[in-house]
Amino acid sequence: MRDYAYRLLNVFAEATFGGNPLCVFEDGRGLSDTEMQALARQFNLSETVFLLPSDQADRHMRIFTPGTEMAFAGHPSVGSAAVVSEMLQTGSQLSLSCRAGIVPLQRNDAVWSFVAPKPAQITPCPASAAEMAPVLGLQAEDIVAEPLWVNTGSDQLLIAVNSAAALQQAGFRAELLARWPRSSLGRRTVFVFYIEQNSDHSVQGQAVIQARYFFERVDGGVGEDPATGSACANLGAWLRHQNMLSQQQYCVEQGVQMGRPSVLYLDISGQEKIRVGGKVIEIGRGRIQI
Repeated sequence: MRDYAYRLLNVFAEATFGGNPLCVFEDGRGLSDTEMQALARQFNLSETVFLLPSDQADRHMRIFTPGTEMAFAGHPSVGSAAVVSEMLQTGSQLSLSCRAGIVPLQRNDAVWSFVAPKPAQITPCPASAAEMAPVLGLQAEDIVAEPLWVNTGSDQLLIAVNSAAALQQAGFRAELLARWPRSSLGRRTVFVFYIEQNSDHSVQGQAVIQARYFFERVDGGVGEDPATGSACANLGAWLRHQNMLSQQQYCVEQGVQMGRPSVLYLDISGQEKIRVGGKVIEIGRGRIQI
């Protein structure tokens, strides 16, 4: 029997049971690819991280969903930073490597943030807003601009809607999902968001963007992610591309409809860099034997 320690965290959480759950294995050495994938399926969270030694960074991350390995993901990076910082006593700055590259992270008070690991790549989606709207249960006029593929570390389809009501209504219609394009990993996902026009609603003085992230489950059906850091970084690139930057810092609220309220802090003040951050709450530790 081999014994492995893990931690359970809520990332981008402002309260104990908010944010996006994450499992981080403190030392994944000795685990095969098949075993890592099986453990990710066992925990059945959106992502599970296995930390390994790295010659280029403080630790290397291997990030698995229940169905596949990811090149990069935001909430695993933020959660892993909190774990590595405590394990290695690194202080307020560290770096993590992953398949997408090196991810610099820093802590400011209680907020850990990462810099998107890749320059933004933005490409049009072959399907139009009118074609994709029914799959989301929307009308074409609910969608602000034509859908775009955006990649600052993980490629995702971004769709802006024109009201909070449209965002509330949005969601994958399983019976129409075969029409939806797949990402480079073969996944059907979408990040839908609404840029609030009400200046009276702000978080720490920052404008609010409401967002939801939907995905096709490996075992069939559809699901929703409570907080998606990589998509938030892609949102920063989308705002730049569309020349819709009303300011350089935003609070992105996600997971409200799921009962897992999350807050992601999006900073686009750097010339080229996009930074995404949030708070991390550890809720448990354990060991598993295989």
